[in-house]
Amino acid sequence: MRYRNLSVASLLFGLTILFQCEPLRADEPRNVLFLAVDDLNDWISPLGGYEGCRTPNLERLAARGMTFTRAYCAAPACNPSRASLMTGIRPWQSGVYHNPQPWRPVMEDAVTIPQHFTKHGYHSLGAGKIFHGAFEDPESWEDYLRKGGDPKPSDDVLKDPHSQAGGIVWGVLDVADEQMNDYAMANYAIDYLGQKHDKPFFLACGIYRPHMPWQVPRQYYEMYPLDSIRLPNVPDNDLDDVPEAGLRVAKPNGDHATILETGNWKHAVQAYLASITFADTQIGRVLDALDQSPHRDNTVIVLWGDHGWHLGEKKHWRKFALWEEAARVPLFVSVPQVTEPGSVCERTVDLMNVYPTLCDLCGLPVTNQLAGVSMVPLLKNPQAEWARPAITTHGRGNHAIRSERYRYIRYADGSEELYDHEADPMEWNNLASDPQGKLVIRQLAKWLPETEAEDAPTQNRRQRNRVRN
Repeated sequence: MRYRNLSVASLLFGLTILFQCEPLRADEPRNVLFLAVDDLNDWISPLGGYEGCRTPNLERLAARGMTFTRAYCAAPACNPSRASLMTGIRPWQSGVYHNPQPWRPVMEDAVTIPQHFTKHGYHSLGAGKIFHGAFEDPESWEDYLRKGGDPKPSDDVLKDPHSQAGGIVWGVLDVADEQMNDYAMANYAIDYLGQKHDKPFFLACGIYRPHMPWQVPRQYYEMYPLDSIRLPNVPDNDLDDVPEAGLRVAKPNGDHATILETGNWKHAVQAYLASITFADTQIGRVLDALDQSPHRDNTVIVLWGDHGWHLGEKKHWRKFALWEEAARVPLFVSVPQVTEPGSVCERTVDLMNVYPTLCDLCGLPVTNQLAGVSMVPLLKNPQAEWARPAITTHGRGNHAIRSERYRYIRYADGSEELYDHEADPMEWNNLASDPQGKLVIRQLAKWLPETEAEDAPTQNRRQRNRVRN
């Protein structure tokens, strides 16, 4: 196993996760191109969350396969979301609820997706952010290129009061795409796709943007002139019917207050959009390489985001919440000869289903550890019956159940929120205390876990850096 670092001084690669997998044939197993994108919410053009967001390559991907419009993460934070997807084990089963909790010590025997594929004759390799931070699990890969760093903005940009608001950081870079980490990660996938291989592959590529800092080349900022930026619609009373547990999550007097005080809301939205388009460009480079390769017609592509991102909705910033903006994720699946080009599935699914779906598509056995189920019936027929909601967990005892119509949140203290997405897609009106809402809650609460693992041990930043280095 070769496990390599990419230093800041090295040529920086572009990070993109393409997931490839094609219908199994007797003479040729499917490949998998696995694309992961960090902190990407539903603003992308195929999901329509922000009119005018430029993501032409995600549109290309949507046009060649299936878009899941109601896909959700298992946890609205990088580490628990990625650990859950890659092992098939939910946070309440493992105790990995938050970013500082190493997942491997409490899941010693868990077989990750790439390990499972390697065991069954695949070459499993990847680049960029697939697992979180210091918990990358080199044992999962036969070859892996670690995420590197990016150039820093000029001193003028760093000192500009419109390039930071508290912990929300952005800034223009006067560099070429080739100097960015994500470009280098994409190169890794591009180089591999251009080669012939003696066995099928599971190729993962992790794109870091739009994770903060939203520092990308100037050309992407220029695509979104400041005077064209529209802000999320956030009513002043948006949190009036949210319980105390939800207020502690929202932290309206934190990042949101700072953004307002500094007059930086439009600047931050501009930077996030620029970062999305930069990431989309790197994804497009990998898609181009696949299309020019001998693997085009036998590769399943899966692209997923680890969680969403708030930019002021519910007076909240970042992920770390159980509302729609933090929990909803992009999910695209393209399977030659299976998915209808341009198809859309509106069933509620969560990322726990990715592992068993890949096994099903590639003819691999399903292990007992998997909490999700295969989505192949939906890939064949997006209107197929699907009785499962999506479930998102943020800390022990805090869960959101998302059906096609409702979002139900129950916090560890027993307080609740309920939103009817048919009448209230922005989740402004909490119906948990309404008599009709009580009937809905009774049905959705059946999906809450009966038992929950204790919190896994945590590592502080110094310990995590020691592990990483």
